[in-house]
Amino acid sequence: MPATEADAANELMRLARQIARHDKLYHAQDNPEITDQEYDALVRRNRELEEAFPHLIRPDSPSQKVGHDIAASPLSKVTHEQRMMSLDNAFNREEVAEWTQRIRRFLSLPEDSPVAITAEDKIDGLSCSLRYENGKLVRAATRGDGQVGEDVTANARHISDIPQQLPAGVPEVFEVRGEVYMSRADFAALNVAQEEAGGKLFANPRNAAAGSFRQKDASVTARRPLKFWAYGWGAASDVPCDTQHDMMQMIKGWGFPLSPFLTVTDSVDAMIAHYGEIGRQRPDLPYEIDGVVYKVDRLDYQQRLGFVAKAPRWALAHKFPAERAETTLESIDIQVGRTGKLTPVGRLSPVLVGGVTVTNVTLHNRDEIERLGVRPGDRVVIQRAGDVIPQVVDNLTRETQRDPFQFPEKCPECDSEAVAEEGEVDVRCTGGLICPAQRTQRLEHFVSRKALDIDGFGSKTIAQFFERGWLESPADIFRLRGRREDILALEGWQDKSVDNLLAAVENKRSPDAARLLFGLGIRQIGEVTARDLMKSLGAIGKLRDAALAFDEYRTSNPQAEDEKPSPFKARMDNAAKDIFGVTDGFGTAVAHSIADFFHEPHNVAVWDGLLSEVSPPVYEVEIVESPVAGKIVVFTGKLETMSRDEAKAQAERLGAKAAGSVSAKTDILVAGPGAGSKLKKAESLGVEVMDEAGWAEIVRNAGAG
Repeated sequence: MPATEADAANELMRLARQIARHDKLYHAQDNPEITDQEYDALVRRNRELEEAFPHLIRPDSPSQKVGHDIAASPLSKVTHEQRMMSLDNAFNREEVAEWTQRIRRFLSLPEDSPVAITAEDKIDGLSCSLRYENGKLVRAATRGDGQVGEDVTANARHISDIPQQLPAGVPEVFEVRGEVYMSRADFAALNVAQEEAGGKLFANPRNAAAGSFRQKDASVTARRPLKFWAYGWGAASDVPCDTQHDMMQMIKGWGFPLSPFLTVTDSVDAMIAHYGEIGRQRPDLPYEIDGVVYKVDRLDYQQRLGFVAKAPRWALAHKFPAERAETTLESIDIQVGRTGKLTPVGRLSPVLVGGVTVTNVTLHNRDEIERLGVRPGDRVVIQRAGDVIPQVVDNLTRETQRDPFQFPEKCPECDSEAVAEEGEVDVRCTGGLICPAQRTQRLEHFVSRKALDIDGFGSKTIAQFFERGWLESPADIFRLRGRREDILALEGWQDKSVDNLLAAVENKRSPDAARLLFGLGIRQIGEVTARDLMKSLGAIGKLRDAALAFDEYRTSNPQAEDEKPSPFKARMDNAAKDIFGVTDGFGTAVAHSIADFFHEPHNVAVWDGLLSEVSPPVYEVEIVESPVAGKIVVFTGKLETMSRDEAKAQAERLGAKAAGSVSAKTDILVAGPGAGSKLKKAESLGVEVMDEAGWAEIVRNAGAG
């Protein structure tokens, strides 16, 4: 405790400002600077001081507030009919036991009287209140400051877990409250997509869910994989049940997901046992949680217990402790992923963290190493707060004199240059197909359906041939005809299967140039960019000439000392478009990737070897006059008379552009059976929708089939 009352007052003032700032970063900006555990420590310290000096409680104290101020939010404001409260926290068994005793004292129950308590895991998401009138969803709102939230009704309509209409017999007015969240798998996939699109990466699933849900443009929410589960209710014209558990089961019957761990306990021992079981399963759960929530089960008891300033007396959040430990960073190794990304991995002196022995820790990238200042020999703090992969959160010997870690400028697998593209933090190997760490995955991509589409070449076959030294580069695929007897001698191969494989290879000696280019896996070159390049260049051999020309231009035209980044980028973009002849969606980043590829002698050898085995014809797209020329077309659902790739090719021949997602710019949606969210979005935007037969009629009339 502080030495004087004045010290306590000053500390409370600082805590109020600190916590208010972190509340804004977390709730309003979805960009926290500290961990949940560090935030909880600040709140806990504030509570300790206020308990010791109750007359010093400030009007702006975090104990008097819920959530955050939404004054700056672009969304409309909603006043909650019944305030959305937050929860008081406990961090150990003693605090949980004291809470149950306070309940008994408040209700004048004997000390040994059993009190039924529900217990469920506390998901780390964004609180939302759903108001139903006569069974129909009329409003969705975030918690905000507890009294006033943000209107997110349009966004909530895009979450499949949220019913738009409740079954007959529900109360006339009923507000279901719960959490909008994102699963760990969906969060990881979203960040991969964000990275590929050059967008903002989210720090964790909670931030991703909040950032996706609190959007002024509901179409952004529609593209994000959000989920919802209910934990309670707010304003209601009638509450048909007598207990929390029974009411939640009724809400489940209305179509809302609930926590799979929701149960009823009758003692502190049972509560702690359930808490421990959830904690043990926590690392393997498909979603993030940060504790367990206890609630008094009897609703008449809840009514009597009521509320304190910002939380109900009848509920408590039992938070999980931070799982940290100190150890020594013995070495830093560099691993090369299938896309060429160089990832530093710390090798640790074994240490027990959260019941698991940890020997390795991710260091993410070069910038993270610099931020932490870590070097082999440092004493570090490791955290595994429910995360599958531990991370370094602090360097205890940063000030110790030791040479900084030198991040490699060459790939440790193939000695090719390792570079970070402009605006990126990740360092990648430029070796491409020559890099052993990338080669088998790149070969799998080369023969995949959207690239050369060679039947019979699965990952198992590629690995089998690669291990025997038969496949080093794509050109070796076309040299397998000289290994018929060798393949036949392998287990599982018969005359017919070998002949079918070799015939499939021979059938691709005159491949589509755009598919061949896409199959090489050059960074930044997807299907559309590959087609655009081939439309412009015609012959695939011209790509190398264009790459060398751009390489020469960028070398002889560096950014001038007084030139600002934006004009320099515009100048480079214009040069890239002029040299490669592509204008739509093409710029410096793609041009750099192509030039980097041909800058490496290893890649040139792969390129020359491949073109000595295959002869792609000049790429020509015959465009016919059609009513869809210049329009954007999207295909969705199951196409029954053609493949998706064939449909896109037809659209291009008709002078249209085939896109992968529906937006306000989409002109036509071709919907097959099973069409889902894209169809709903197209209808909401007024996009013309036709079935496969309608599209086939356009193709026939235009003569582009």
